[in-house]
Amino acid sequence: MNELFALTKRNTKLYFKDKGMFFSSLITPVILLVLYSTFLKKVYDDSFRSALLAAGADISDSVLNGCVGGQLVSSLLAVSCVTVAFCSNLLMIKDKTSGAIHDLTITPVRFGVLGFSYYLSTLFSTLIVSFCAALVSLLYLAVVGWYLTAADVALLILDVFLLTMFGTALSSCINFFLTTDGQASAVGTIVSAGYGFICGAYMPISNFGNGLKNVLSFLPGTYGTSLLRNHFLRGTFAEMKNQGFPNEVVEAIRESVDCNLEFFGTKVEIGAMYLIICASILLLIGIYITMNIIAGKKRK
Repeated sequence: MNELFALTKRNTKLYFKDKGMFFSSLITPVILLVLYSTFLKKVYDDSFRSALLAAGADISDSVLNGCVGGQLVSSLLAVSCVTVAFCSNLLMIKDKTSGAIHDLTITPVRFGVLGFSYYLSTLFSTLIVSFCAALVSLLYLAVVGWYLTAADVALLILDVFLLTMFGTALSSCINFFLTTDGQASAVGTIVSAGYGFICGAYMPISNFGNGLKNVLSFLPGTYGTSLLRNHFLRGTFAEMKNQGFPNEVVEAIRESVDCNLEFFGTKVEIGAMYLIICASILLLIGIYITMNIIAGKKRK
């Protein structure tokens, strides 16, 4: 335990020593929020309003802003909790390029402990960025339309925490095989560009064909996005019902923004989504530690 604590402390200090890396990770979600609210908000506004008018329902600006804002910030957090982890998880690669990993592996420290220390330090660094992004998102909703309860906020914090754990575990497994900064940059670019699409953040999965829906239903990230959508938009949907919106209309909106997900035609409940995310985190961490142990035996 002392070895794990010392290594995690060492890795965390080295990460924060590079101020440029930390602040670039910190400002990325804010830039995304500005871009989303600037370029996508109008599109979402028009889409929601036209769909509701076609259904014979009128919506107030406050509720509309709350609904669109919830979709925007849930997309932002769903992406940043995972992609920022790839930026924060570069120390493992830097230790390889600098040769520091050789100094660490000749010590009596176990290779599983060494690998887990990288995971914990990356998780800590990424959580700071993720919670800052969540705070900015809540402030944005407070300005445009707030319909969240204390329970919603608590569940959102849990969602962000679990999704960051998942992103850190995923980045640890992938970055384990990388040995140069160029490879890390290439992987980070690919993940940043593609993850938002396959997790349903940039475009709801409900807009895809049935075949692609079934494929994406195997990916844990889609359920993380849906959890965020459910908790960001729960209060907005409740307000819609209070204003007399038909249940069919509200359910249609829930379907369109992926609050309701199906696995080969079977609806996935909230509890099952949490179970999938937690199981995925444990599986990925187990795989990552096992890879470190196997690699350590090969070095010996």
